[in-house]
Amino acid sequence: MVNLPVIDMVRTGQNIGRLRKQAGLSVKDLQDIFGFATPQAIYKWQQGVALPTIDNLVVLAAVLQVRMDDILVTDTAAQIQISA
Repeated sequence: MVNLPVIDMVRTGQNIGRLRKQAGLSVKDLQDIFGFATPQAIYKWQQGVALPTIDNLVVLAAVLQVRMDDILVTDTAAQIQISA
């Protein structure tokens, strides 16, 4: 058994919302920055229903002026059996 990190989607979403507010940005601001037609993707990120794609995560980190690691919340409690 090996402990591997797993992204906690709900806590990561809460983190995105908190970091967005700290940066003084609205959901509409992020929608405009990403060029999304609707704000649904950002709400899904914040609700922990979906995660940003890797390229969107890179942009999000730059916009929020944090590292990608500061956005993602991981849980190392997941144990995975690795078969040789």
